[in-house]
Amino acid sequence: MLNCTFHMRSKSTPRKQFMLSVKSMYAMIYQGQSRIQSKNLTKMTTRFKKNRKKRGHVSAGHGRIGKHRKHPGGRGNAGGMHHHRILFDKYHPGYFGKVGMRYFHKLRNKFYNPIVNIDKIASLIPQDVKEKALKENKAPMIDVTQFGFFKLLGKGVLPQNQPFVVKTKLISKIAEKKIKEAGGAVVLTA
Repeated sequence: MLNCTFHMRSKSTPRKQFMLSVKSMYAMIYQGQSRIQSKNLTKMTTRFKKNRKKRGHVSAGHGRIGKHRKHPGGRGNAGGMHHHRILFDKYHPGYFGKVGMRYFHKLRNKFYNPIVNIDKIASLIPQDVKEKALKENKAPMIDVTQFGFFKLLGKGVLPQNQPFVVKTKLISKIAEKKIKEAGGAVVLTA
């Protein structure tokens, strides 16, 4: 007898049962094929493996005394300046030694100066502010410090016929020139 719950649930004809069994059979075949394919992708051909090549040679290339145990080159990064120097110089240049001067008690806040270019400031202005400024025929004001930027640089171009009033802590000469040429203004804040 088949699964009891199956008989209770559905009043299926023998034809339906046959179709269900055929579908499940095809699903199993498909899953089996995909599993075989994925195995083949990850598996190396057995006859090419090193341990097959070494058959018949007592220690399989690992010597009689150490027998492929312990750490013959030293543990971890040992020998970086000695017997592993070539590897360190090739793949990890600058791993050893010092560069430059030390800066004790460096206050990183003093040097914190995130930048933005003028080609990005138009995208910082919200759409509703732009539309309101167009209706009132005014230049929209943008405070770049609200978006986490301190300095405005002059890379790129401003949108045509769209002057801006820009508030910023610092600004480059080129950025200031481009904003003023477009009919805008710059307001420096503390």
